[in-house]
Amino acid sequence: MKLAFFDSGIGGLSVLHHALKILPREEFIFFADEDNVPYGTKTPAQVLSFVDEAFEFLAAQKVSAIVVACNTATSVAVRKMRTKYPLPIIGMEPALKLALDTFPARKVLVTATAITINGEKIRRLIKRLHAENFSELKALPGLVTFAERQEFASPAVEEYLRGQLAPYDWEKFSSLVLGCTHFNYFKDTLRKILPPHVRILDGNAGTVNELIRRTNLTPQPADVRPSVKFFYSARLVTDAAELARLGKFLARLDEMEDIT
Repeated sequence: MKLAFFDSGIGGLSVLHHALKILPREEFIFFADEDNVPYGTKTPAQVLSFVDEAFEFLAAQKVSAIVVACNTATSVAVRKMRTKYPLPIIGMEPALKLALDTFPARKVLVTATAITINGEKIRRLIKRLHAENFSELKALPGLVTFAERQEFASPAVEEYLRGQLAPYDWEKFSSLVLGCTHFNYFKDTLRKILPPHVRILDGNAGTVNELIRRTNLTPQPADVRPSVKFFYSARLVTDAAELARLGKFLARLDEMEDIT
């Protein structure tokens, strides 16, 4: 089965990374909209236009399902894409429910891009989970910029995160939710900053599980090398240097995989 993973940039590789280990025998397309990244600083109308153009391309590739591995694009565009394209479209959702189920009656800090934090979708999620008193929202747009240039654990990254997270009384919190797929590259720095009792959670496994459910696939043994084609804004990536760059991102995700 041909499965597409779409993101504004390379953050969505973190979702693809998980899928490659669970479904290695499927055929994958990864579409990074590098011409328009980051989405989090754009208007909703701009993001909707970018997503629609990407979906038109992916539908022409005869994919069987599309994973929108981008919380911002999910927030803005998934509902409209589902009315336009007759195939399974799986969006991202911050792992707030997982955090609340795992640590009842403790507060959760949900981090994401500004457009996700200010969007109606996350408000509906908080209301549906009755989490108004147990959740706070924090935009960390700088992490998208750091991730796109492969700056993961520098003094500048640590200074940025320490400054952004300093105001919080972490004794009141159980977990920090990564509500942007770009943020998964920074788990080691976050782990260094956060108190040991604060867990770092993301929605990657839940998203891939939903893909499996919607496509009637089953988890497979990791006995083959997965087939992946990478596209930058509809352009097939064939340059050896760019493929090596993508490989470095995936290698970084290998390092981050077990950090919670």
